[in-house]
Amino acid sequence: MQKNIIAMLSAIILALPSAEAWAASVYKCKNQQGNLIYQESPCKPDVQAIASWGTAEMQQLDGILILKQRGNGHYFLEATVNDRALTFLVDTGASGISLPMSFALLVKINCRNKIYMQTANGVAEACTTIIPKLMFGPFTLTDVPAVVSKNLSQPLFGMNVLQQFKVEQNNGEMRISTRNSNSQ
Repeated sequence: MQKNIIAMLSAIILALPSAEAWAASVYKCKNQQGNLIYQESPCKPDVQAIASWGTAEMQQLDGILILKQRGNGHYFLEATVNDRALTFLVDTGASGISLPMSFALLVKINCRNKIYMQTANGVAEACTTIIPKLMFGPFTLTDVPAVVSKNLSQPLFGMNVLQQFKVEQNNGEMRISTRNSNSQ
């Protein structure tokens, strides 16, 4: 019964449809009994850290978006999708933008075609869609192809957008700019 309650609470936390839920840090931990715990604070020393997602550390400088690498080695990017705030994990290994189903429903982005994707965890069912308006840093894009997945908890910012920009990574910073260094 305790495992069912923890599983149900985990699902509720991951499915919260508010923008604030996407902007806060969430840590996935495993306690000594083997139960998964999702919490807003880092895992305690007697608890095994499984994963963490968080807010982005970023700044804009002369049309360049500068992301700071997090302690877990990842870069996060604050963006808006149809004017709703969302924190993306920048994933250069992802072919495109991927949105959790709960967020897509919140911003009224509808599925177009059902697809199956090969992921690090195996084959996953998803659907294609178009994001009418995507804003991040000084950049605004329209009609951005994306996928929506039921099983995705962290939105991914992939190469279909990154390839349109000059992306440099050095000393714990990722710099995103237009190819000619002028903002769009």
